[in-house]
Amino acid sequence: MCRSIKTLRPPVLPEEATEDDIHAAALQYVRKVSGFRAPAAHNREVFDRAVAEVAGATRRLLDDLEVRGAGARKPEPERAPVPGGA
Repeated sequence: MCRSIKTLRPPVLPEEATEDDIHAAALQYVRKVSGFRAPAAHNREVFDRAVAEVAGATRRLLDDLEVRGAGARKPEPERAPVPGGA
């Protein structure tokens, strides 16, 4: 396990994970799995593609997770429009 990868879902992360957060986690994962901090020029394309694929999978996971139980963020209720007001 990469100890430097942080949990990106609420309520651990108080706000939604940014694309930078997701990319950083994906990069750390690919570095750990490949054993390379920075790939050689002949491996750059495959390394970058792996980072992009892991980042995409991470975004889909975070978008689709439903967090329940204690400490889960509740969706904000929709507000009814105020009659005659803005």
